[in-house]
Amino acid sequence: MSELLKSIDARTKLAGTNKLEILLFSLGTNSKTGRSETFGINVFKVREVMRTPVITSAPEMPASVEGMVSLRGVLVPVVDLARYAGVATDTPRSIMIVTEYAGHTQGFLVEGVDTILRLDWSQMRVPPEMLVAEMGGLVTAVTELPDGRLVMMLDVEKVLSETTNYDEEIVYRNIKPLSDPTLTVFFADDSVVARKQITRTLEAMNVKYVGAINGREAWNELEKIATYAQASGQQVSDLVSLVLTDVEMPEMDGYILTKKIKTDPRFAGVPVIMHSSLSGMSNQQLGMSVGVDEYVPKFEAQKLSETLTRRLLGSVPVVQPVA
Repeated sequence: MSELLKSIDARTKLAGTNKLEILLFSLGTNSKTGRSETFGINVFKVREVMRTPVITSAPEMPASVEGMVSLRGVLVPVVDLARYAGVATDTPRSIMIVTEYAGHTQGFLVEGVDTILRLDWSQMRVPPEMLVAEMGGLVTAVTELPDGRLVMMLDVEKVLSETTNYDEEIVYRNIKPLSDPTLTVFFADDSVVARKQITRTLEAMNVKYVGAINGREAWNELEKIATYAQASGQQVSDLVSLVLTDVEMPEMDGYILTKKIKTDPRFAGVPVIMHSSLSGMSNQQLGMSVGVDEYVPKFEAQKLSETLTRRLLGSVPVVQPVA
């Protein structure tokens, strides 16, 4: 299995080309449907794949969290993805995918892993509403393989949010509101959980916002805003104070969206902040290379609000990489 993920560092070169690589895996045969569905996770979020080790039960854990394992001296929570996703199966989950994103490490129990698939983000489609409802909002994108199989990309940020115990009210309590009614933030993110956290942060800041569910939709809407601004004798920066974008999104990723904004003179003066759970140094450097003004990690509402406040009020510090 180590061969499956070797040379992962080289794969960071894909970022900025609207391409990605996903690790395909299965959760077992669903006794309700008789099918074994294929799921995917971005390779950037996978640290390693291993046989499921001995899991130690822990008290007061969410129902889908099997317990903890010790990996190199660090305790890591283990999530049974089949149970979390509501897939009724008796198939043993003998493989654990160790993931690392948004500053957290966790293990995902699966039936088995298949292969790593390289494709273009434009091949990833927004899932149909019926599938979103069936999977409880757990699927953020879908694509079809040459053999006819449907691959569903999991919203692993949703898994992290719902299996991590934290007091949400504390997260937003100390966010300071702004008093400028002219400020508007445009954001793009395909994760339901991330969009909810962004809107809660902006509402706590008393800042107006417009949202999109992926880079393609965001660019289409931004072009409409630019056309309106030109027709009304305004600058885009009069209508959009700042763009906040995720990295991973179906149809168009955050790197391509940023590149389009930064190379279009109509958007002069509009800062772009990259907001992602992919907080590795290589991803930050790629973001900077396409013109991102700042990089802020997800699941840190206070840090997000502080970064937005600096940019919106025009006080711009020297950009420091996210630890």
